[in-house]
Amino acid sequence: MKRSTATLALTAILCGGGVTATAFATDVSTGTGRVATETAIFAGGCFWCTEADFEKLPGVISAESGYTAGKEVNPTYEQVSAGNTGHTEAVRVIYDPARVSYPQLVEYFWRTIDPTAKNRQFCDVGSQYRSGIYWQNEAERKVAEASREALLKSGKVSRIHTEILAASAFYPAEEYHQDYYKKNPLRYNYYRRGCGRDAQLENIWGKR
Repeated sequence: MKRSTATLALTAILCGGGVTATAFATDVSTGTGRVATETAIFAGGCFWCTEADFEKLPGVISAESGYTAGKEVNPTYEQVSAGNTGHTEAVRVIYDPARVSYPQLVEYFWRTIDPTAKNRQFCDVGSQYRSGIYWQNEAERKVAEASREALLKSGKVSRIHTEILAASAFYPAEEYHQDYYKKNPLRYNYYRRGCGRDAQLENIWGKR
């Protein structure tokens, strides 16, 4: 499937190498020295929006847009957006575990998506926009699955179509997609409003 007609119109106006996704810790330089970091992988529809949401969370150092859970090696945006590679638009979150935990990332993630939607998010339609949590070790798997069950039991949503799968190769998206919301704030905000993302999130989760 492809983007909806409305999304295609918006995209027309607006608008790597793969890394195997395994959990790892590394050091990054910050203004206060070097910080040990970890990574997490999520898919929440348009990766511009998912990246922007995560980079607002304290403890998240950065988020990288990319493609995962598909069959093609080194896919391009054109290939993924056509819906033929099996990938979904995703982000790899680099975070400081001393400031924000993986369970907190998962809980935050739920409230940035519509988990009841299957093979779409908001105005973006197709399996390439499906939502997902891609665990990199058993601890992450248990956290993700327990969080999903708790969400269902809460009665906040009646069903969840968000997939929870072992992480596979993550391919960074083209450079022009990275930090799109910072590079093109007017176009990004126009797209996000036109897609109705925040209005629908408020309907599901209430005001932030």
